[in-house]
Amino acid sequence: MVDIKTDKAYKSRRMQTFLAATFGYALYYVCRLSMGVMKQPIIDAGLLTATQLGVIGACLYWTYAVGKLVNGFLADSANIKRFMAIGITVSVAMNFIMGILGVSALNGSIANSALFVSFCIFWAANGWAQSMGAPASIVSLSRWFPLKVRGTFYGIFSASHNIGEGLSFVFVGSIVAAFGWKWGFFGAALAGLVGLVLVLLFFHDSPESKGLPPIEVLSGEKTQEEYDRDHDSMMQAAADAKQAARAETKRMQAAVIKNPGVWILALSSAFMYMSRYAINEWGTIFLQEAKGFSLGEAATIIGINPIFGIIGTVVSGWLSDVIFKGDRKYPAFVAGVLEAVALALFLYGGPAKWVNILAMVLFGIAIGVLIAFLGGLMAIDLVPRKASGAALGIVGIASYAAAGLQNIITGLLMDGGDAAQGHDFRYVSIFWLGAAVISFLLPMLNWKRKQQEI
Repeated sequence: MVDIKTDKAYKSRRMQTFLAATFGYALYYVCRLSMGVMKQPIIDAGLLTATQLGVIGACLYWTYAVGKLVNGFLADSANIKRFMAIGITVSVAMNFIMGILGVSALNGSIANSALFVSFCIFWAANGWAQSMGAPASIVSLSRWFPLKVRGTFYGIFSASHNIGEGLSFVFVGSIVAAFGWKWGFFGAALAGLVGLVLVLLFFHDSPESKGLPPIEVLSGEKTQEEYDRDHDSMMQAAADAKQAARAETKRMQAAVIKNPGVWILALSSAFMYMSRYAINEWGTIFLQEAKGFSLGEAATIIGINPIFGIIGTVVSGWLSDVIFKGDRKYPAFVAGVLEAVALALFLYGGPAKWVNILAMVLFGIAIGVLIAFLGGLMAIDLVPRKASGAALGIVGIASYAAAGLQNIITGLLMDGGDAAQGHDFRYVSIFWLGAAVISFLLPMLNWKRKQQEI
């Protein structure tokens, strides 16, 4: 039985960790998306082309895709406080260094070609650092929250992505509009530093690291004696069964890799991430060039979409569980259609401000639902519970590899027209909208597919 003093200390540290993970990771995110609002000023300064900016963006997503898988494994056995602090420190440093490089480039102290190569290297390093944030945050939920409430807090934590995206556009966009693009990197670094302070002060590795009993004892699932006995037995059993477990894991992962349903969802999520990050990375410059908005107005409009994405993310689970009784294909299809309609309204709906705001509201809600469904839940539904990690790994790598590829294709298409006439968004618009349509059509191939038995 846990005494009142221990229970009070546990709940206090638990809430500190949860809030530090949520808001710390939101500020982490600002260091990832800062480039999205700086593209037009960088191009206008004659320093980089849209194609080069696309390659730079791809470097981040590709290292992030690999890093998310690797760091997910490392976080399980790491001190997650140090793990998350190291990641955000590196991310802050990369943004600060790129701000310094920007100042040097504007002063003529560094050649454009050297700036391009340097940005590729440092933005790739930023991608790896960014991949350390989510694993540490999610592991903290596992270490501090019992199973019966973990899902609720995970749903709230998921809003950190949307908060971070919104801050990126509104906060960084305002800084760039007021002081110039190089200050966007410094502003993102400042936001990251605030996140680092939150992590260092309030993010805790585990109950045991604060002198508290394990979560199983704190939640009343086991007594201390039961935990000690089961833990010792588990450690012995793990040592005895290590080889067998490794073989079983490989067997399950191999079966998941051969499951066509998982690959269909991975491709669907990949196309959805193309359209999602097309807006996040290039929406601001599209509104500036194609519709005549100022940088501040464009960034604010794009910043609306992640805020309403919170609604989609929070509602998605309840919608599929309560209304559709766990059948996610119909709400996923409706959300996919809504995303395509919103994107069409954004691309072809004219320059009226209310039209573009409405498009971003609808887009945000739809993407919020699709990230939950196509980005994970539907793949997990297709495989046994013990193989869910493999399914998520496949979907995750495909999604962020596609986000990087999108950046390169968009940049090439934008630079494909007559430079004197500005960037050409005709083929870019078809590419973005086509990706959105494919993303909701592909899952229809899985509508009659049952859960895999391994």
